[in-house]
Amino acid sequence: MLFNSTRFLVFLAIVLAIYYPLSHKYQNRFLLAASLFFYANWNWRFLAPLLFTTTIDYWCASRIEDAIAAGHPVRMRKPWLTLSVVANLSLLGFFKYFNFFAASARNALAMAGIEVNPQVLHIVLPLGISFYTFQALSYTIDVYRGQLHATRSYPDFLLAVLYFPHLVAGPIQRANSLLPQVANPRHPDYEGIVSGLHLIVWGYFKKVWIADHLAPIVNNLFSQPHLDGFHVLMAAYGFAFQIYCDFSGYTDIARGIANLMGFEFMLNFRLPYFSADPKEFWGRWHISLSTWLRDYLYVPLGGNRRGPARTYVNLMIVMIVGGLWHGAAWTFVVWGLYHGLLVVLFRALGPRLENRVPYWIRVAVFFHLTCYGWLIFRATSLTQLRAMTGALFQPFGQIDQSLARGLILFIAPLIVVQAIQWLTKRMDFLSFRWAGLEARTICYAALLYLTLFRGAPPQSFIYFQF
Repeated sequence: MLFNSTRFLVFLAIVLAIYYPLSHKYQNRFLLAASLFFYANWNWRFLAPLLFTTTIDYWCASRIEDAIAAGHPVRMRKPWLTLSVVANLSLLGFFKYFNFFAASARNALAMAGIEVNPQVLHIVLPLGISFYTFQALSYTIDVYRGQLHATRSYPDFLLAVLYFPHLVAGPIQRANSLLPQVANPRHPDYEGIVSGLHLIVWGYFKKVWIADHLAPIVNNLFSQPHLDGFHVLMAAYGFAFQIYCDFSGYTDIARGIANLMGFEFMLNFRLPYFSADPKEFWGRWHISLSTWLRDYLYVPLGGNRRGPARTYVNLMIVMIVGGLWHGAAWTFVVWGLYHGLLVVLFRALGPRLENRVPYWIRVAVFFHLTCYGWLIFRATSLTQLRAMTGALFQPFGQIDQSLARGLILFIAPLIVVQAIQWLTKRMDFLSFRWAGLEARTICYAALLYLTLFRGAPPQSFIYFQF
């Protein structure tokens, strides 16, 4: 069930109608059943690996908690953490990376003159496996570190991991935030419901009006065998706004649905294209992933505590892992490497740039560096990436005005709104609380009209493949 489908809207209406009258205990049990149904609706077979890993994580965390309570040394609880990490990463590695590494090994050996034919399996990637794997891992690690007490309620833990709004594409919720919300009674109030509806409407607008209209334009450009520099630039711009509106639209809808039920999800996007450097960008883009990588990979590697050289190595490792997390292809590895180089370069040159280059120039420059990164991300192969990169350094030739107008038509509303949000420092600008009832009604009516009657044919969410 896609969020942007009539079927999901009917499902959500039924869930809310049943959910509100129930007591807290039965709200949790009902949401767990609804979440299992939601996931099984995609492919019921993939419930097996999902339930397998969550069960292991629950059990391992309980054993770790018992070891801590008994005063056992760290070495006595480490095997349980190891079991949890190995189980989660083994399943993720098998489903997501087995064929990628097998094909890469074959190609590497072929370059050395050794012909082998490793077994390639027809593996279907379980929906949302990257998201729920990282979420479940953070729970076990936090219990191991003594930063969180293990829950003794298996159904509550399952609900925290499987809760359907965030299950397949995040935000990646930390157990220390979501588990207390599951365990304690929730009382949705007027402000929370209004906030949730605002997020849902704006999320659907970004997805249905902007992202889904940009999708066929971007797909057509990337399907062309040869593009000149202007069309490559338009492809980069188009995909930059498509992926942002697609993913942030999803998370806005997810956060809005959670608000309707009394839950609060973390903010996942905060005007990322107004960033002046990589550190600022990764503090604004996919915040739940970037903070996860910081806390569970960068800091354990040593962070910035072992001198500049080791810090740069740690940053490169984190960004490459972040790239590979997005998909099993060399383009994602190169994308991670590219962003790692940007992080290292700006970390080394940052103070000089801040003192000598005006802020808005740095924002404009880094936006274009980000767009080239999206070109790497979206390219179907390294061969296509090389060709498109080469075209950017050649004369642009004739400007395709109709293509440019088409992109501007769909992107302009977002740019206007976010420019106002940035200038006024009001992230709640689109809640329209600053406006009177009449103006608020007109604004929401316009958004709903464009979404319901002028929206593009439904497209799957980009991050569903990760």
